[in-house]
Amino acid sequence: MEKEIFIYNSLSRKKEIFKPINKENVGIYVCGPTVYSEVHLGNCRTFVFFDTMVRYLKFLGYKVRYVRNITDVGHLENDADEGEDKISKKARLEQLEPMEIAQKYTNDFHKVMNTFNAIPPDIEPTATGHIIEQINMVQQIINNGYAYVVNGSVYFDVSKYIDEGYDYGELSGRQVDELISGTRNLDGQSDKKSPNDFALWKKADSSHIMKWNSPWGKGFPGWHLECSAMSSKYLGSSFDIHGGGMDLKFPHHECEIAQCVGSGCEKPVNYWMHGNMLTLNGKRMSKSTGNTILPEELFNGSSSFLEKAFSPSVVRFFMMQSHYRGVLDFSNEALLASEKGFKKLMEAFSKLKKISFDQGKEDENIINKINSICSSCYKNMNDDFNTPKLIANLFELVAIINTLDQKNSFNTIGAE
Repeated sequence: MEKEIFIYNSLSRKKEIFKPINKENVGIYVCGPTVYSEVHLGNCRTFVFFDTMVRYLKFLGYKVRYVRNITDVGHLENDADEGEDKISKKARLEQLEPMEIAQKYTNDFHKVMNTFNAIPPDIEPTATGHIIEQINMVQQIINNGYAYVVNGSVYFDVSKYIDEGYDYGELSGRQVDELISGTRNLDGQSDKKSPNDFALWKKADSSHIMKWNSPWGKGFPGWHLECSAMSSKYLGSSFDIHGGGMDLKFPHHECEIAQCVGSGCEKPVNYWMHGNMLTLNGKRMSKSTGNTILPEELFNGSSSFLEKAFSPSVVRFFMMQSHYRGVLDFSNEALLASEKGFKKLMEAFSKLKKISFDQGKEDENIINKINSICSSCYKNMNDDFNTPKLIANLFELVAIINTLDQKNSFNTIGAE
């Protein structure tokens, strides 16, 4: 079976032949959810795609180590270095301990992904469970001259990084001058040498519940740090694939690269993969505008945007009908169409399971056509995991299966 796979690498902005670092072994890290609320469909689409990718790589014979983290500390409100920790804020609002919030929504996340029939990752590390590793990485970055300490906080020195010849912005395509011009001066950021610098470790004030001892005082890790520390621990200083949503390219993934390089690794990831966004009825999903659907609302039909409930299998099938790098628009009409298509696919599959064939008695043209379609299935999945074209191939097979007569023979005329 041909294993030549092409992956679109966000770093090079082109498709590249996939060559694992260790032959048949593949290391994959995907940024998991920040567990302060119910998992949203954008997260689900990303994780459903990578579940499909992992399944396919295993099907081809690769030994895969799939790591997907849980962010349970350090992700501040504005995705930058200021504001309240999202989990701590939710804990205050619900009058619970932060770890109760983290556990509650981790459980919710696991329930939803299990409903989507997604295989759990091989390792699911948490940020709070790897504080020591994060502190050690910060110290390495300081020792290498790419970070500085101010009033108990530690910041990555982006200017020093650039002066050393590294390209901060290589993944997202952003220019440093553009980043500076688009940066607001926020309260508490005066400790930074430059607005582009980002926190590796933040000093915690007396009101901050989630904090740990460190060489620089009591504090908590920056949001970007956990993924660098945990991916390198479980996959090595350089690994094959790092995935996530398109919204994580900057600043999260850009900062991950800088942290890994700053701690001593020149090329932490060979292939960066990013899934695109979701829309609802042609508009971006947003909690603030009410233009959003939770997974549970899809399954029970309680959303005002839907006329009925849809099974998790139908929703997953609908997601796979769009390429992971393309925008996916949810609508009642689109889901209804997918439901019809999924039903036809399952009916053909059920029909196929009930019969047996004597290939020697079948029409050679039909057999050749079936083999050709099956080859196209592999070809399309090997072309950056093109699930829409794969599904089109499957319906070509459905058309042939539906020509079977009562004697389990193909109607050669109807299959042409």
